Amino acid sequence: MAYTVIMHVANEDPFVAELEELPKPTDQVVIVTNPRRRDGKPLPYLDREAVQVYYPWNRITFMEVLAPQRARDEIVEFFRD
Repeated sequence: MAYTVIMHVANEDPFVAELEELPKPTDQVVIVTNPRRRDGKPLPYLDREAVQVYYPWNRITFMEVLAPQRARDEIVEFFRD
């Protein structure tokens, strides 16, 4: 199962990517696939054909793991009339 994450890398804008599995504490790098800006546009500092990028842990500030779409459909949101 792929996880969608928002990566926060030092000195860069956050971007969205997918992880095949969540990183383990012993991993030296995080491998992300399909990196893109939050609005879906390609990252300007990567080649357009890049589909997988390796980031060392010391560059990653933190990452947000997003809920799968099916879980988001089950969330009841509050609204006002």
